[in-house]
Amino acid sequence: MFSPDEEQKIILESVRRIAAREIEPRAAELDEQAAFPEAALEIFADNGLLNPLLPESYGGVESSMLTTVMIIEEIARVCASSALLIIAQTDGMLPILHGGPDDLRQKFLTQLGGDSRKLTALAATEPGAGSDLLSIKTRAVRDGDDYVINGQKCFITNGSLADLIVVYAYTSPEKQSRGMSAFVIEKGTLGLSYGKNERKMGMRGSVNSELLFEDMRVPAANLIGEEGSGFGNLLQTLSINRMFCAAQAVGIARGALDHAIAFARQRVQFGKPIAFLAPIQFMIADMATAVEAARLLTRQAAAEFDRGDKKSGALHGGMAKVLASDSAMRVTTDAVQVMGGYGYMKDYPVERMMRDAKLTQIYTGTNQIARMVTGRALLKDS
Repeated sequence: MFSPDEEQKIILESVRRIAAREIEPRAAELDEQAAFPEAALEIFADNGLLNPLLPESYGGVESSMLTTVMIIEEIARVCASSALLIIAQTDGMLPILHGGPDDLRQKFLTQLGGDSRKLTALAATEPGAGSDLLSIKTRAVRDGDDYVINGQKCFITNGSLADLIVVYAYTSPEKQSRGMSAFVIEKGTLGLSYGKNERKMGMRGSVNSELLFEDMRVPAANLIGEEGSGFGNLLQTLSINRMFCAAQAVGIARGALDHAIAFARQRVQFGKPIAFLAPIQFMIADMATAVEAARLLTRQAAAEFDRGDKKSGALHGGMAKVLASDSAMRVTTDAVQVMGGYGYMKDYPVERMMRDAKLTQIYTGTNQIARMVTGRALLKDS
């Protein structure tokens, strides 16, 4: 139903070659050293993969949502951290693309076109505001032609590396959701400083940083849209980001499944490969079923966004995020089990994939919150 067309097949074949030759051999080292994937950044930029959704009018390749989720899945199959690099780029690009105005889009989005290596980030999460984003404490006060921003953000992907950061702050905190605004912040802005880069269990090949704003002056022209439109802008971005998180989780699960199948075929116990043992066959069957179900739901959401059905895309994207991330956690854990003691060792990638999978259940809103949002949407419609 959502099989690649001829153009997508060509793109995906190229991505698979890149993943196999350039990304997979570096994945273990990135994890061990908690190093930013510099090589992936160069490769993605040179091949039009770093900002796949960027419109042609700003120098991008303007891939569809469906093509993008397929690309993310292929990369995540071998290295979840490298796939997160693409997702983080969409996080920082989409708020500007959706919020405008035209001169703001022209100024900043053209910086991401062509073979640009510039990085973006989305800065919403704070120490006291994770899933409850209305609890942010960051404030932006108008002062002449500028806004003065004070506050703190945490866990920001690409935070200390990003050239462009979309920051969410209250301009009218008493209005709650109608009082939040979004701003584009450029690297080097006075008043912007960086705290620690986080030490993480998984996705160690990505940088997550604390951002500190102390009397940071930002031109009023860097306001995205109107004052008070930030929360709606954020929700629109997150609804798409959850779908990309789902694609990443599908890729992680698929990679673990591939390794488990290959291992089961060659690992001999009791005089024959363990692939002949019924318990192993049952586990592999359940793992493969989970991967396929999550993939189909993810691609359905992407297809709905492509045809302009944002409501269904957001609903099914949230469902896909829950299904895919929960499936990735189960599949990677079962892959470790299939491989036994070898699966537990760092000589094999499935233990890394299990650690990486956990984050997909947490970021872009925990699965518990995603279930609540989905349930409320369905009950409201009924």
